[in-house]
Amino acid sequence: MAMDFTHAEITASVIDAAVRLHQELGPGMLESAYELLLADELSRRGHEVERQRTVRIVYRGCTVDKAFRIDLLVDRVVVVEVKCCERRSPVYARQLLTYLRLMKLEVGLVLNFGLPTMKAGIARVINTQAR
Repeated sequence: MAMDFTHAEITASVIDAAVRLHQELGPGMLESAYELLLADELSRRGHEVERQRTVRIVYRGCTVDKAFRIDLLVDRVVVVEVKCCERRSPVYARQLLTYLRLMKLEVGLVLNFGLPTMKAGIARVINTQAR
């Protein structure tokens, strides 16, 4: 059973877990491995975590049942996109912002485990339209 956490508490917990995971295992694994291990660690910390959740969108009466798939949804309010690339790319944050807008959620994180340090691979994305 998940506890009630604030956005700040959830993102702090996700970032802490990602940093620890990166410090222990380093860069170079598949995104799916980082995603699974991060989800497990967050569950151990008392968070409700959904992996590979499909999201439906409706646009002008047209419904797309599986419009996209998010890596992690933490406590039903924070979307986490896991990457493992050698560089940061602004497209990841833009993609996450689109997901947040379509889901009407406020906060998300892009975590790129492919960089030398986890700190360099963290991008917090805020959807100001959800407020």
